[in-house]
Amino acid sequence: MFGFGKKKEAEKSRVTVCKEEEKKELLEMKNIRLDCKSKGKDEVIREVGQMLCDSGYVDEGYIEGMLKRELTFATNIGNGIALPHGVEEAKKEIRHSGIAVMTFPEGIDWGGELVKLVIGLAGAGEEHLEILSTIAECLSNPADVERLVSCTKEEIYDTFTGKGNER
Repeated sequence: MFGFGKKKEAEKSRVTVCKEEEKKELLEMKNIRLDCKSKGKDEVIREVGQMLCDSGYVDEGYIEGMLKRELTFATNIGNGIALPHGVEEAKKEIRHSGIAVMTFPEGIDWGGELVKLVIGLAGAGEEHLEILSTIAECLSNPADVERLVSCTKEEIYDTFTGKGNER
């Protein structure tokens, strides 16, 4: 009679929309680039950051936060992996947690280390550390990194999403 039912329905639909937005995939197939050619570290950070931006994970300002992080703390973690991500103040530029992956079979120089796998990372809230931890755990063995660098897009997607047969 007074529209309370309609208000509750509107709230339910708004909650449903928010939950659907929260379910954004951590990795999209279009954010996997294989067999990349050697280029400078800053160029790679900009490219992987732009993939995150173009996919709606972050606003454009996050890319500068990624470059700023690299100036204060190198994001290469050993085993031929670099995990560029933004500085703390760039977290406000994150819309959803997400990653973007680039492989460099020939390797690129990342502050004196040869890096073959670059994973751009945007972690919303506390998910940042969880994502970093999962990646580090999955790729703690150099042989796993070498295998991943020679994988197909589908295999990389499956590795990071666990969706082997769902495609």
